[in-house]
Amino acid sequence: MLRMEIHEWFKPLDWIVLFGYLGLTTLVGHIMRGKQASMSDFFAGGRSLPWLAVSGSIIATEISGVTFIGVPGGVMAAQGDFTYLIWGLGSIIGRVIVGKVFTKVFYEEGIYSPYDYMGRRIKPGLKTLATVFFTIGSILAQSVRVLVAALPLMIVTGLSFEVCIFIIGVFAIGWTLMGGMRTVIWTDVMQFFLFTIGGLLTVFWIAGHLEGGIGQIFQEAGDAGKTRWLNFDIGLGQAFQFTFWVAIIAVPFQNVGAFGVDQLNAQRMFCCRNAKEASKAIIWSSVGQGITYLMLVVGAALFVWYANNPPDGIVAEALEWQEDGTPIRAKQANVFPTWIVTQLPPGVSGLILGGVFAAAISSLDSILAALSQTTISVLYHPERHTGEQDQKKLVRHSRMWVIIWGLFLTGFTLLMRWMKDEAQIPIIPLAFGMTAYTMGPLLGMFLCALTGKGSLRGLVIGSAVSFILVLFLRTDIWVLLHFVGMPYEWLGVLPTYEVAGRGEDARLSTVIGFHWAWPVTTIVTFVCGYFWPRRKRG
Repeated sequence: MLRMEIHEWFKPLDWIVLFGYLGLTTLVGHIMRGKQASMSDFFAGGRSLPWLAVSGSIIATEISGVTFIGVPGGVMAAQGDFTYLIWGLGSIIGRVIVGKVFTKVFYEEGIYSPYDYMGRRIKPGLKTLATVFFTIGSILAQSVRVLVAALPLMIVTGLSFEVCIFIIGVFAIGWTLMGGMRTVIWTDVMQFFLFTIGGLLTVFWIAGHLEGGIGQIFQEAGDAGKTRWLNFDIGLGQAFQFTFWVAIIAVPFQNVGAFGVDQLNAQRMFCCRNAKEASKAIIWSSVGQGITYLMLVVGAALFVWYANNPPDGIVAEALEWQEDGTPIRAKQANVFPTWIVTQLPPGVSGLILGGVFAAAISSLDSILAALSQTTISVLYHPERHTGEQDQKKLVRHSRMWVIIWGLFLTGFTLLMRWMKDEAQIPIIPLAFGMTAYTMGPLLGMFLCALTGKGSLRGLVIGSAVSFILVLFLRTDIWVLLHFVGMPYEWLGVLPTYEVAGRGEDARLSTVIGFHWAWPVTTIVTFVCGYFWPRRKRG
């Protein structure tokens, strides 16, 4: 008897629903695109979008396809629990700060990004420096988000990885070209609703197939320690990452940077009608923590489901199920997609996986809009070209850069897959951790701009010092160098590392959690920029 592969559960009806959903999303994006006659239309939606839509877009960007499929798998894993939720406290603090302070400066005339503001307040060179930091961090981080989302889609649909990336790339470029940020935001809103529906459907479907219903989910998951979320432990190491103290001290810095200085998120707030509505959009996006909680509950529900219905055969092989009743770490992201395609009725599974596809597309089109805007700002100086014909020409240039960045990022994602699988280079930790190198310096630059006092040279030096500090807090770059023959042993003399074993068997671990880099690098960059001696004019 022939063995059934995972992708064979994905039926023709699923394909129809999947592409039907992508087609419907495209149609909605086309209908809502509005006119595209100026930079304001293309990159800021004409500053006319309702704050509720912008808020939903911010949430959908935060709850990306990686979060949608990765968080449930994380709860399923050995030692997995709800402690990730504690970071929501710091996230809310960060959004309130951005909403009350940062949005006011976003609505200065002619500004389309925080980097424009920095250049005006300090020196034009600072805009270029900030854009470089943003570009480096976002290329790696967003490409790997597309990669991680595409891998389980490849398994459950049977499409090759290259085809998955091609579909994501074509739709992302198409959506962005169609209506700029207006299309990006309205398609994000659709993802927000589908994520919510998908999570609720999963929980209630599993509860309906358990004798004890939802009560059984929380009872069994709680008994296994899965629902633990409040942690007051004190420590500097990575093991203390999800604690109350990290949430209220370190995480606000990361979120102020992510929502107030990173163009990927900040660009959405430029689309509101005024600063007051932008403030409401970012502060009310805090309700997205409810979606995070929902996906944690999905993970608890999956844990109880598989505890009562252990996988076997090809499903157990696909998840590489272990004796302790969990998938191996590398297969955690496959847990939810595999469950969707093997347990939900045809059509329903196609709809939810269509949402995962759309989320990966949304991750890519969001960064295409942001990269295109920052590129145009640095290369073409749009503030000097305010005439109608000049604006139309800038929109054409913007669309050209959307295509260029789209092709580049699609190719870069394929390259990362090759580096990960063929060259056996651990590129994913580096890409996900790239914001630790860039977020603090960007926030430090912006804080100097807020004060109106800062030295470009001091900010460059502060950013360089910050980069070096993070370099010796994280392990990713040293792991890459270890693959090409550099030994670990010399790092063991540093107070931030521990080395176990020798030679090829050596294992490097960090003593201090990288999350502390967010406040430290912000402060270092700001202090260097603010207090560095400035040349007197005249």
